[in-house]
Amino acid sequence: MKNSSPTKVAIIGLGNIGIALATNLTKGNHNVILASREFEKAKKIATTLGATATAKTITEAINEADVIIPSIGFNLIKEFLKNYNDALSGKIIIDVSNPIAPDGNGGFKKIIDENESAAKILSALLPANAKLVKAFGTLGAGSLKNDAFKDPLKMTLFYASDNTNSNSQIEELISSAGFEPLHIGGIDQSIRIEVFGDLHQFGALGKTISLEEAKVAVTKSQL
Repeated sequence: MKNSSPTKVAIIGLGNIGIALATNLTKGNHNVILASREFEKAKKIATTLGATATAKTITEAINEADVIIPSIGFNLIKEFLKNYNDALSGKIIIDVSNPIAPDGNGGFKKIIDENESAAKILSALLPANAKLVKAFGTLGAGSLKNDAFKDPLKMTLFYASDNTNSNSQIEELISSAGFEPLHIGGIDQSIRIEVFGDLHQFGALGKTISLEEAKVAVTKSQL
């Protein structure tokens, strides 16, 4: 069931993922609030994206939005949750992070235990009544930008959430960003859609896939 009014979303942090996501949402005619420690950068990007993008301070963005997307590194998100604890109370927070760092050999390694997920760790740090969703980090920034709004067959973005009451809002955002949403289960499944996971582009999948292919991949990996 669709919400009666569009979900108010704020993207905090304007690196490659944040800009790609903001670009997709505005292309999908969804209003988006942009915020960054560098306010002038947020203003410049908002101006470039057009009338559906607005720049705000971080505190203003959190207060005005229903869904907060901290598009920053995993360790920075932990600080973000602590520093804005009161303002984030009751919000839906989308974790796009992947807990990785360069391995010194031209590749990447996880910075948490191999069997841990970023979302699972962050879920224990949530402010009161906040809800965590894992989404949008299942693709690299290039694919998030270049594979959106494929026609006639949209590509899939997986997401994980414990609170299914918020799923309609998340699916609205994923659809507005130019992808087909597919819920894979609760936050305990989020490791599957983080880097190296079986449902991540840079894991077993190796590419973007259609919704039908995604449903098969989910089923196969559960066998």
